[in-house]
Amino acid sequence: MLKTMLAGLAALITLLFSTLALAAAADANYKIVTGPERGTYIQIGQDLAKWVAQPAGIDLEVIPSKGSAENVQRMRFEPGVKLALVQSDVYEAYVDMANSGNEEAGTLIRPLRLIMPLYDEEIYFVVRNDSPMKTINEIKDKVISVGLIGSGTAQSATTLYRLMFGQPIPEQNAQHLSNEDALAALIVKKIDVAIIVAGQPAKLFTDMNPELLQQIRFLRVDPNAPETARAKQTYYPATIHVSSYPNWLKEDVPTWTVKAFLVTYDYNLRDTVGNLKRFADSLCANFDNLQEHGHPKWKQVKLELPGLGKGWQYYPPVERRLKACFAHRAAMQAATPQRASATEQVKGRPCSDQERLLLLCGK
Repeated sequence: MLKTMLAGLAALITLLFSTLALAAAADANYKIVTGPERGTYIQIGQDLAKWVAQPAGIDLEVIPSKGSAENVQRMRFEPGVKLALVQSDVYEAYVDMANSGNEEAGTLIRPLRLIMPLYDEEIYFVVRNDSPMKTINEIKDKVISVGLIGSGTAQSATTLYRLMFGQPIPEQNAQHLSNEDALAALIVKKIDVAIIVAGQPAKLFTDMNPELLQQIRFLRVDPNAPETARAKQTYYPATIHVSSYPNWLKEDVPTWTVKAFLVTYDYNLRDTVGNLKRFADSLCANFDNLQEHGHPKWKQVKLELPGLGKGWQYYPPVERRLKACFAHRAAMQAATPQRASATEQVKGRPCSDQERLLLLCGK
């Protein structure tokens, strides 16, 4: 009888602690700072909240922002912000300034840690359809909207201009407008160029009135221009595809790209570390859902943690968790190489990464 009572009590205690653990997990209320409301970052944040945070028992609030520089500030100082999306050139700019002795930059960036690189964001150089400009290297001395102060777009626009022309944008020529306001100013001829950073397909353009859309177009990279060679010091070639805007573009447009990172802080509180570990496990476990149901940019994300430049660090608790998960997935893929090979022979083409991850090779 006593044994039965003790067993029942033990079961009750176990159930109580399990319930408390679940309640604690559900009480993880975090925020992720992203970007403008019609940009790609906010959609990526919404995908993470739905497909990663929610299964991990984390209520992740998706917060719009001006962009990457503001995100660094809020990640560092705003209560509840545990995650941020940041452009690689903005992160690098903070690292460089910190290394050159800027104490404030060091205070901001040194405690931040990367969770993983995500995808490349295209840099759009938008002009009116009647503009005489055809290529990006023709924007010198034009009136340009470079994006809001505190945005990643402003960092990319000003850095690219300085690289291409060896000088900053003249103060009287730089306008700090939101993406929507920049396009409106462009159409009514208040500016000559609007520079916008967004992963394709960008809602800014897909949601735009078709009649207004026909009044604008993109400038192209000229591979033979000396300005292009100088821009390659920091940025990488990319292509804006017709398939991203099939009712508008008539041909692909070569442009520049910048990498997006998922960033956190160097947390050491036990609960926070545990929550972020669960977030990492869920990110790996639900990666297929992100690629299938999330923004098209998820299809460009790779499950890997490449080497980082000086001053960049991954968040160790998450890094260990992700590496273990990535290795497990790779082992599962390697376990069926003959089936993958058979698929290639039967269908006459290699299996895609997505097909391998979904175990569709050989079917």
